[in-house]
Amino acid sequence: MDYERSRREEEARREAEERRRLNPRINDETTRRREDPSFDDERYGTREGRSGRRSQTGGGLSRAAGRVAGRVLGRGSGQGSSRGQSQGLYGSQIDSSNIIGSAVAELVGTFILIFTGCAVAVAALLQVSTAGPLFYDSLAVALAFGLALTIVVAAIGHVSGAHVNPAVTLGLAATNKFPWQYVPIYVGAQLAGAILGAIAVWITYGEAGREIASVAATFPVDGVGDIRAFLVEVLVTFILVFVVISVATDDRAPAGVAPLAVGFALACGVLIAGPVTGGSLNPARTLGPMIVAGRFDAVWVYILAPIVGAVLAALVYDRFASQSDATG
Repeated sequence: MDYERSRREEEARREAEERRRLNPRINDETTRRREDPSFDDERYGTREGRSGRRSQTGGGLSRAAGRVAGRVLGRGSGQGSSRGQSQGLYGSQIDSSNIIGSAVAELVGTFILIFTGCAVAVAALLQVSTAGPLFYDSLAVALAFGLALTIVVAAIGHVSGAHVNPAVTLGLAATNKFPWQYVPIYVGAQLAGAILGAIAVWITYGEAGREIASVAATFPVDGVGDIRAFLVEVLVTFILVFVVISVATDDRAPAGVAPLAVGFALACGVLIAGPVTGGSLNPARTLGPMIVAGRFDAVWVYILAPIVGAVLAALVYDRFASQSDATG
């Protein structure tokens, strides 16, 4: 009896090998297991081990494969790896081995953003008599910030995630898309970059000195109360961070659109909020020039409102994405 069973199993193995040789597609792991009951998966060990592995993965795409796909598409999944890495925005990998380089990238990126946007704002205001209508000036400033952010995302997105905004960093951390232990490092780098950017604006326009830095900062427009300014900043920051998270952390978003989408979202936010609050959407963008100028009017609005808007956006998108996954 044992001999007969062994003979049948041997014949089954030979037939399976012959079919695999004639049709390479049968090399698929699942098909091999179905065709050859004795197939021993070297990767997962025994049949019981394979069963346990399947129960862990839920039969779907593994998290590791998802992270690889995210890097290929230029986006991150937001999940940490087994080696302590954190998958950041735009496919960046953040861990203790590269946190210093990531922080330097954040400093440089924030410097570029603040210097470019604020310098254009100052230039527009200094030339108001010849630059055309006020809307033209506002459009120039909005486009300057938007294009600067587009450039920064393309340049350092794969290195640090190109947060360049403490509100973005805190929003990601609030939904476990960024490690809390790195938040102080990132925020410190962003503030340092913003201060350096404001100093560069001061140096560029020399004669005006601190007044130039003051012009580059954001303050509520005359007649606008702090509460109204707060609500406007919450709203526009919510929109910005919702776009950032949707295109930079979700593998279902179209590949390659992230820099432009994020840049245009910032430009639109600055255009909307500019006539009310100056259009900050970023605590570092306001604090850098404020520190250099020594003016802190309504500073709490520009610190708290973007953070509230960013955290709300992260939480809403997280809930939205979870429901979409469940129904999809």
